Amino acid sequence: MARRREKRSSATENSERRHNRRDESKPQDGEPDSDRRLITIFVIFFIVIPIVSMAVYKVKFADRVIIETEPSIREKGIIKTEIHFQEILTEHSKVTTENSSARHYDYPVLAYITPWNSKGYDMAKIYNSKFTHLSPVWYDLKSQGNGLVLEGRHNADKGWIQELRSRGNAMILPRVVLEAVPDEMLGKKKLRAKAIKLIVTECKEMEYDGIVLESWSRWAAYGVLHGPDMRKQALQFVKQLGDALHEQHMQFMYVIGPPRSEKLQMYDFGPDDLKLLKDSVDGFSLMTYDFSNAQNPGPNAPLKWIDLTLKLLLGSSNNVDSTLARKVLLGINFYGNDFAISGGGGGAITGTDYLALLQKQKPTLHWDKESGEHIFMYRDDKNIKHAVFYPTLMSILLRLENARLWGIGISIWEIGQGLDYFFHLL
Repeated sequence: MARRREKRSSATENSERRHNRRDESKPQDGEPDSDRRLITIFVIFFIVIPIVSMAVYKVKFADRVIIETEPSIREKGIIKTEIHFQEILTEHSKVTTENSSARHYDYPVLAYITPWNSKGYDMAKIYNSKFTHLSPVWYDLKSQGNGLVLEGRHNADKGWIQELRSRGNAMILPRVVLEAVPDEMLGKKKLRAKAIKLIVTECKEMEYDGIVLESWSRWAAYGVLHGPDMRKQALQFVKQLGDALHEQHMQFMYVIGPPRSEKLQMYDFGPDDLKLLKDSVDGFSLMTYDFSNAQNPGPNAPLKWIDLTLKLLLGSSNNVDSTLARKVLLGINFYGNDFAISGGGGGAITGTDYLALLQKQKPTLHWDKESGEHIFMYRDDKNIKHAVFYPTLMSILLRLENARLWGIGISIWEIGQGLDYFFHLL
């Protein structure tokens, strides 16, 4: 049982309370100094240091600080299927610091830059952090007499590369096109070794992070891939080049075209080739664009065709090898096509061409659900009917999300041809 409290008089309690209050009001030895020290520590750690740290950060990293002055492109309500041409003319160039560095996807992003569309050089600098790899289109490997020559160093811009590296971590992998006569180069061991040495040496001397090689489509056009022996030599060359670059701690990307039908042909790059080269190649730049042409006008890259291509290479999206899939870079076009419907003709257009057409024709844009692309029609000064297919925010976003669902990366051809606000989606 708890002890009962002793009864105490009211007077006694009041006297004790008054006494305690008098004692509390008396200064204790050392208390003023202790309180001042605590206040000083609080001010230093919670007020002074944060202010100084923020000032230092802003001075040192001023060019990297993101200031959100406007809603992001995804919050503006302009990514949609029903879009007016005036919205594109108004919004396309509204580039803010808000979204120049933040990435929306964690997969690899390879971007091509061409000398003939110099805008790409500026876009690479502004949106450097959006990309994992940048590939300026600079080099050609050609036959010369009985040997080989690597041309293109005159295109290289060391100042631009230095500025890129000061702004971000995107790797620089110039593209090399193999234009050497295929049956000679692939058929001779010494020439294959020479080609590899030329490429690796150039990378070392120019301090590149590796290369992107384009050869398969050219070998197919020459007909050298129709025979099993020469096809085997071709794959072996690609593997040896990749291994040689890896020995120098460099990366190697390889350009591949989409299979032309569900039934793979000898000249098609197929799933077995993908698996054979996976350890020697860091990324396969898949050209999933140019589905249509002037003789057969239509969309640039229908979604169903893209999925069919990926299924042929990787199998079902529900049962894909994630390690292999991440090396496949879905090709996304930043250019469009203006086809003449009557009599054929027409061809590729850049963002500048597209904006001029919108300004002049003031067209009505229609969404093609089957292809996942926008289209508009117009008649030119000669009354010839045209169909224009050019990327929009919605068409690009669908492909970016498709890549995410497949667990693959993307490659963009090419960033000098697109509209500025395309980059805000990446």
